[in-house]
Amino acid sequence: MEKVLNLGRWIFPLSFSMYVGLHFGKPEVGASFVPDFLPFPYFWNYLTALCIIAFIISALIRKYDKLAYSLMALYVILMALLVHLPMALGNLPVDMMGMDVARTQKLEMINVFRNIMVTGALLGFAKYVAEDNRIIR
Repeated sequence: MEKVLNLGRWIFPLSFSMYVGLHFGKPEVGASFVPDFLPFPYFWNYLTALCIIAFIISALIRKYDKLAYSLMALYVILMALLVHLPMALGNLPVDMMGMDVARTQKLEMINVFRNIMVTGALLGFAKYVAEDNRIIR
């Protein structure tokens, strides 16, 4: 059973590769989530993808992994509060106004809840799984 439980150390960080694929494969989707007050949405989309790749690598090779899990938790909770929550409350970008607003708001609220859960998991990994304490003790 211990070997099965140890798979979590690999599965959890690798699951973020789906977001990397989305950021590179459909950059217009990632760019659409960039708040209007930030310029250059495609830049932020690609930068985010590179940061997620750095997180995955750090977690897998266990170098600066506590810092990586902590920074990823910060990113995910900020996405929940600055992007998904405002959209769930009806502050949708102009290019999304043609969509089913009620459905979009419900999906964004689900994203808020999902991001809060993932933040908790990332913080748990930072506390109990990460091994490199060089930056964060």
